[in-house]
Amino acid sequence: MANGDRDHLAQDERPIIVRTERGLVFADRPRVTLYDLMDYLRAGYPPHLIADRFRLSERQVRGAIEYIAAHDEEVEREYREVLAVAEDQRRSWEERNHERLAQIAAAPPPPEQRELRARIAALKARLAHEVRDDSREVTEGERTAAQ
Repeated sequence: MANGDRDHLAQDERPIIVRTERGLVFADRPRVTLYDLMDYLRAGYPPHLIADRFRLSERQVRGAIEYIAAHDEEVEREYREVLAVAEDQRRSWEERNHERLAQIAAAPPPPEQRELRARIAALKARLAHEVRDDSREVTEGERTAAQ
């Protein structure tokens, strides 16, 4: 076994990352793929937050990072493929549901939502009025202090 291949092994020599029909997954959490972590890693999330998000140990996240470093080109190629498939699925879903989404958007809100929206609009108006009044008081207070 090459040194790069050993990097993603647990201390007891069981792999942290394994290949399945879904691609590269965590051996202990086969529903979580390595590709699921990629956006978080690229955004600079620290390992403990990624671990918390996916209910992994920090050791598992470190193992994933080591695996990615050791197999960078392969993982990057597969990740681009995963993103392309996801984008195709999103576009297909939007095309299939375009008319239904337009109907939903055009439909008036149900009565309970109309009432809530009216209350929210009234609260926003009251807050905007209070903010204007507060800013006027500050401006007047600044003028008084300057005199």
